Amino acid sequence: MKNKILFLVVSLFVLVALSGCIPGDATSSVAHPAGFFWGIWHGWLAPLTLIISIFDKNIHIYEVANSGFWYDLGYYMAIISGFGGLSFYRKKHRN
Repeated sequence: MKNKILFLVVSLFVLVALSGCIPGDATSSVAHPAGFFWGIWHGWLAPLTLIISIFDKNIHIYEVANSGFWYDLGYYMAIISGFGGLSFYRKKHRN
């Protein structure tokens, strides 16, 4: 029982900590646009951002103030890797 409570507390802490870096939180601007590494970070947080954007209209799943190609590349690399798309080697299961 104590392990479940500890897991719940740690999970909630991680979610709150991660929600501070979601797209649309005013950390990026036209003068300082989000780049490649912010794109990777926002791609990893996309599922959480989608849920938060339902309740907060100021939060978007994609950073509007970005550097263009490099942000897009990082974002899509993170999205694709989350589904295993960047894996060059996959085990083939024999039946």
